[in-house]
Amino acid sequence: MKKIQILGPGCAKCFKLAANAEEAAKEAGIEFEIEKVKDLNKIASFGVMMTPGLVIDGEVKSVGKVLSPEQIKKLL
Repeated sequence: MKKIQILGPGCAKCFKLAANAEEAAKEAGIEFEIEKVKDLNKIASFGVMMTPGLVIDGEVKSVGKVLSPEQIKKLL
């Protein structure tokens, strides 16, 4: 199972990235769980200073941009 984390305070871009990540994972047919990380200290612990951030299985894949479902599928 893939663990997908969305790093951000809950802004519109964060919600869009979460929706795109969910769509990508469903289209790819993989088992996944999505966690929204809003705690600024936890976000900083990933070394992320701009949101939204996308983390897959503990590895930061994107910072500061909203990836499309197609882009996220390539990262999965």
